[in-house]
Amino acid sequence: MSVRQGLLAVLELGPNYGYQLRAEFESRTGGTWPLNIGQVYTTLDRLERDGLARRGDETPEGQVLYEITNAGRAEADAWLSRPVVRERAGRDELAIKLALAVTLPGVDVPALIQAQRTATLGALQDLTRLKMADERDLAWELVLESMIFQLEAEARWLDHTEARLARIRDGRDPRPAAPPAAASVPAEREATR
Repeated sequence: MSVRQGLLAVLELGPNYGYQLRAEFESRTGGTWPLNIGQVYTTLDRLERDGLARRGDETPEGQVLYEITNAGRAEADAWLSRPVVRERAGRDELAIKLALAVTLPGVDVPALIQAQRTATLGALQDLTRLKMADERDLAWELVLESMIFQLEAEARWLDHTEARLARIRDGRDPRPAAPPAAASVPAEREATR
């Protein structure tokens, strides 16, 4: 999530000082991504430096109001109209853990999968209960539903992984369960260790 573009989009509503901007951002994202106030003011300084926002009037209490410029409005509008492209996948700790587990001797992979499934389904139940009980606004509901769908996908992937490992164990999947042995280090590299 780009804090820069998110703050610009909120600034399109009108001038805000940092604490107001943070509160608006958090309110409009269901409080899911709390911002550090230092991050807000650092981002505002950069937006001002780049000509996307400018300092405006001060409130009677002395807080500086920031307002969006035409260039900032164009950048916010472009961001809102572009699809999000996930060019590089983030590091998924669970995927890395399972990838390593299936290649390491002595790891009880089925137990690892079952423990994760229990945690995933527990989190899914908590979010589903929250969705049923909470009457928040649309922004919060959309964020909550996104988290629910991600957990559902994780549960499906765990089921797939478990089934795939069972097929490999039973000889029904011709692909190897582990990569080729990584122990074969060239002799000249071994000598330098």
